[in-house]
Amino acid sequence: MKKRAWVSLLAIVVLLAVYGYEYVLDAEENTELISEGQQTKSSTNEYFLPTSTTQQIIHHNGYSLSYSEQHEQAEWVAYELKKSHLSNSDHKRPYFEVDKAVKTGAASWRNYKGSGYDRGHLCPAGDRRYTKAAHDETFLTSNISPQEHQFNSGVWNRLEQKVRYWARKYDGVFVVTGGVLKGNMKTIGKEDVAIPNQFYKVLIDTNSGTTKMIAFLMPHKDSKKPLYEFVVSVDTIEQLTGIDFFSELEDGIERKLEASSSYKGWSF
Repeated sequence: MKKRAWVSLLAIVVLLAVYGYEYVLDAEENTELISEGQQTKSSTNEYFLPTSTTQQIIHHNGYSLSYSEQHEQAEWVAYELKKSHLSNSDHKRPYFEVDKAVKTGAASWRNYKGSGYDRGHLCPAGDRRYTKAAHDETFLTSNISPQEHQFNSGVWNRLEQKVRYWARKYDGVFVVTGGVLKGNMKTIGKEDVAIPNQFYKVLIDTNSGTTKMIAFLMPHKDSKKPLYEFVVSVDTIEQLTGIDFFSELEDGIERKLEASSSYKGWSF
């Protein structure tokens, strides 16, 4: 074999070796990230976490989620919003990143490109401004769902602001939120990310005396209606989604609170 051929062959072998080494490193890193995501964090309040219908719960530092591979998004995102979390810090928006802690593989942000839908945060970046790391963590693709812009910036944004108001007033609330991943839904992108027809938000307050709950169910369209018109019982959300909320509560208290659609005690 000629010298030039030997050099070419050697170059190919070196490239394959480098590629193989990087592949092994990437695989090890992904395995580590998946394992880390399965571990609860110091901020994880497991007591209030809902059940997972997908059996794929991931814990990040600022929130937990249950990922639905079928719909390429979280069926729920849950987090505690304390009064001390509220901040006016204005962090620069980072790029969205694929959540490598999702074992089945989270959807790419590219599915949203040119779709006409916003990358709608479930745990809002505005709820995690207390550090840049907490803020940037909300830009993982497991924490977004396709939302019409007018809905995202309109009635949904009004509800997010109201949740911050309650977190300040009641010294913290626990939030569970997501799209209703049921029924006939359109999709976007090569990975067929589902577009929910409805979104929900469920809150529990245990800090201001008597434990109370409130749940919202919103059609995926903007509305000028007052927020209290979207209040439903937690049982309604459970029936729609198949998710069991606050199952660790004493049964009598859970049944009473989840059956009620009253918003008495919540300041609007």
